[in-house]
Amino acid sequence: MGFWNKLFGEFVDVIEWTDSSSDTMVYRFERFGNEIKYGAMLTVRESQTAILVSEGRVADFYEPGLYQLETRNMPILTTLESWPHGFKSPFKAEVYFFNMRRFTDLKWGTKNPIMLRDKEFGPLRLRAFGTYSVRINEPLAFIKEIVGTGGHFRTDDISSQLRNLIVSRFSDIIGESGIPALDLAANYDELGAYITERIAPEFSKYGLEVLQLLVENISLPPEVEKALDKRTSMGIIGDLHRYTQFQAAEAMAAAAQNPSGGASEGIGMGMGFAVARELGKSLSEQPSTQQATPPPIPTSTVYFVAIAGHQEGPYALKVIEQKVRSGEINRDTLVWSAGMAEWKPAGQVPEFSAAFAHVPPPLPG
Repeated sequence: MGFWNKLFGEFVDVIEWTDSSSDTMVYRFERFGNEIKYGAMLTVRESQTAILVSEGRVADFYEPGLYQLETRNMPILTTLESWPHGFKSPFKAEVYFFNMRRFTDLKWGTKNPIMLRDKEFGPLRLRAFGTYSVRINEPLAFIKEIVGTGGHFRTDDISSQLRNLIVSRFSDIIGESGIPALDLAANYDELGAYITERIAPEFSKYGLEVLQLLVENISLPPEVEKALDKRTSMGIIGDLHRYTQFQAAEAMAAAAQNPSGGASEGIGMGMGFAVARELGKSLSEQPSTQQATPPPIPTSTVYFVAIAGHQEGPYALKVIEQKVRSGEINRDTLVWSAGMAEWKPAGQVPEFSAAFAHVPPPLPG
């Protein structure tokens, strides 16, 4: 069997890769003993890049196109190797194909809740998940830092490392942002764009480019969500007393429509008394349009004033207004009435504002 593989490897002179999967990032073209026939045709399709590796060193780099592996289009390999047979015998090398397309719908999410302090709810635990897309932009860096000598490299082989990197940066950003928990949903796009910008340099070290990161959901623990739902329900219900009356009326109507014999009649009678009681209570709680007794007789407030160092009064408010107009009392005159803790200037008493509105202020200087 080994003989036929060797013989087949000697005569096959077409090197190409057609990918039927959706997650293969790097593929090494398999040859028997890594022998490539001199003059073999290398086909690199669109969205692909090929690297020729000889004796562990990168020899040539191929963009999309059709190439014949011979001296004139392998200048780097020519300087690395000495060919005693006029460059016509098979040579040992490896061809790596890189899938340069965009890899989409890669998942990320928090394994454990993120602890943070919210301005409204206090300490909170949040979970988040979303998707991101990447592509290879530096094949040489990718093969050196990530792929190594592997012959078949998929997105699953690096997704865990990238996911941990994203979650770490997300936790740091969400903690520093100070965005209230109830406002996070309005900032998904901004968070995704900012995280993409923050992690781009770290992805670049691996030879990858992060194209887009989406935050699909940020959720609270189930217990907090239940409490929040109750709080929202109370806000929708509004008046709890009216809601209780409505619930009682609905229960009474349902019992009345259930013809179950004598028990139903007894329940209906009890419900009738309950309805009457609730109706009377509601009517008693409504404000009455007629007053049974007149309001109390208003009492006028009297004031004492300090004029020329002597206490005078008590004066009614109308008398005070007359003295303001005559100039006996000005804004700096001290006044006092029952309920005041101390003497105050007349200009600081709200009841005298109408009187002082017609009196000009003192002359400047």
